[in-house]
Amino acid sequence: MSIDWNTFTPWPALGGGMLIGLAAGALILGAGQVAGISGILGNLLRRQGQDNDWRWCFVLGLVLAPLLVRAAGHLPEVRIDAGWPLLLVGGLLVGIGTRMASGCTSGHGICGLARFSPRSLAATLTFMATGMLTLFLIRHLWGGV
Repeated sequence: MSIDWNTFTPWPALGGGMLIGLAAGALILGAGQVAGISGILGNLLRRQGQDNDWRWCFVLGLVLAPLLVRAAGHLPEVRIDAGWPLLLVGGLLVGIGTRMASGCTSGHGICGLARFSPRSLAATLTFMATGMLTLFLIRHLWGGV
């Protein structure tokens, strides 16, 4: 791995990480809810009319934020080197893994680790190891991207 130091910009990433932490902290302190995307979306689809206002606002914020950034300035170019079949299979596998781990990377990796949850530590280590193994297999053994 090499870093292109001429285009390396840690400040936007640091600012984004701080905003994510601030939002997760505000949600847990203000509403007593963990900012796990899979749980928020899953409960929104399952629970009809039961305390869903904050969930709708959260999901709406996820959709509107990039639109507002694009309207205010410039979004980076997105390049996806995979076709629809691979994206669908990958999304399905992520969904299955999320159900098996009882949460997603945001719920375990951000909120769970901040609460020193051993289950979240195990889940996050598993997410990371699986991602690294998958990348290694695709790039080095299967000759992919």
